[in-house]
Amino acid sequence: MIIFKYIALIIYYSLAQYLPHSYTPILGTISKCVRTALCKVIFKKCGNNVNIERKAYFGTGKSIQIGNNSGLGSNCHVPDDTIIGDNVMMADNCYILSKNHNYSNISIPMCQQGSVKKQTVIADDVWIGRNVIMTPGRIVAKGTIIAAGTVLTKNFPEYSIVGGNPGKFIKSRKE
Repeated sequence: MIIFKYIALIIYYSLAQYLPHSYTPILGTISKCVRTALCKVIFKKCGNNVNIERKAYFGTGKSIQIGNNSGLGSNCHVPDDTIIGDNVMMADNCYILSKNHNYSNISIPMCQQGSVKKQTVIADDVWIGRNVIMTPGRIVAKGTIIAAGTVLTKNFPEYSIVGGNPGKFIKSRKE
């Protein structure tokens, strides 16, 4: 089974990521099907009706879990241990960071202190706008909307609308 994952990964990064966008007439549907089929082999879990847009980058993808009706936008960078729930919309150029440098010991240069890796979890029914950057270890709660261009540096409650740099609470969708 591992050999199939490596073959699917090679096909994705050498060919499938360059196929047309899913919304391109005629060829888009085929491109979406090819990328999704490969990701079903590559990812730990890949739900139904998943859309991986062109040039999405997910490392080895071996631990990625993505739910039903969810997708990665064009040029997105997603760490290979990210968990994405159902009905998640991710626009183009989103960047999820997985590591941050250690810096607490001022007697040692930061470049020699190593780094710490943190997993990002995106709950169900989330909309992530274009050009969003998430710092390592974000937990994006159910029903959250993250506005385009947001730099998400902390977690927010369910059904929040968040925007800005750094990301700030704008309002609740429950109101």
